[in-house]
Amino acid sequence: MRVAVVGCGGMGHVHAQSFAGMADAELVGVCDIDAELAGELARKTGTRAFSSFADMLRETDPQVISIALPSYLHKQAVLEAAEAGRHVICEKPVALSLEDTDEMIAACRRNGVRLFVGHVVRFFPEYEQARRQIAEAQIGEPGVAHAKRIGGHPGNAKGWFKDPAKSGGVIVDMMIHDIDFMRWIWGEVKSVYAMNACTDDSDYALVTLEFANGAAANLEAHWGDPGPFRYAAEIAGSAGLIQLNSAASGSLQIRTRAHAERDGRFAEIPQSPGILSPYDRELAHFLACVRDGAEPLVTAEDAREALRIALAALESIRTGKAVLL
Repeated sequence: MRVAVVGCGGMGHVHAQSFAGMADAELVGVCDIDAELAGELARKTGTRAFSSFADMLRETDPQVISIALPSYLHKQAVLEAAEAGRHVICEKPVALSLEDTDEMIAACRRNGVRLFVGHVVRFFPEYEQARRQIAEAQIGEPGVAHAKRIGGHPGNAKGWFKDPAKSGGVIVDMMIHDIDFMRWIWGEVKSVYAMNACTDDSDYALVTLEFANGAAANLEAHWGDPGPFRYAAEIAGSAGLIQLNSAASGSLQIRTRAHAERDGRFAEIPQSPGILSPYDRELAHFLACVRDGAEPLVTAEDAREALRIALAALESIRTGKAVLL
């Protein structure tokens, strides 16, 4: 399957290198307005570099466009890909407003193409296993959960993250992973209450979700921590408790502000301690869905609902009140 990647930043590197390593995919091009960045990624992955989306479409004829642009650019790229009749893989968040999301979904349907959104946490083995245990009632009736997602500030690498109008802030960009996961395990959200403390170097949020089934979840997210990215969750039911913690795989933890081995041009990319990359699993799954016409593990409508809950959290922060959904 012929695939092209638009956006050659941190996530663009992840997408391009993943496709380049797949036996049943051909990476036909990468595109970025920064020609030097596109050229560097093209050399790494053995493909062609473009600085024009239209030129790449015309010269490479991809079946699938993988969009790894900053969040505020998702809508336009998805619309262009859909109008060109190409299937679309778009990084999360799907967009920054429900109106834009609806327009994107409608454009893909109108042009007969699929729209997949990269809520990659569903492809992390530990989260998949937790969901399976909950679905099998291994911990009994739904109770209460706490999840946290903590890392350095991506705005120090890419300034647009610090502009809420372009990134949505820590809730829309990062906590949305845990919002989607909690909805995946416990269903629809009934109410949202949120608090936020934000400075130029730190964006911290605490969000409480109440579910229609009576469960509750407290979600914590922080941009600006001095250590490496990490995540954890505790999910309690009437008969047991599930715990997962990315930091538990190592016995020694050292946190410093400098990570010399990391490319400072890009925001840090969350990783799983498993052998297989969740990003490889996710992208291969999306391509299989294109080939087979199968329903994906995460739908565009799932991505829309996660965004709706994240935006409700922002409304709660503005008003100081719980938002009923």
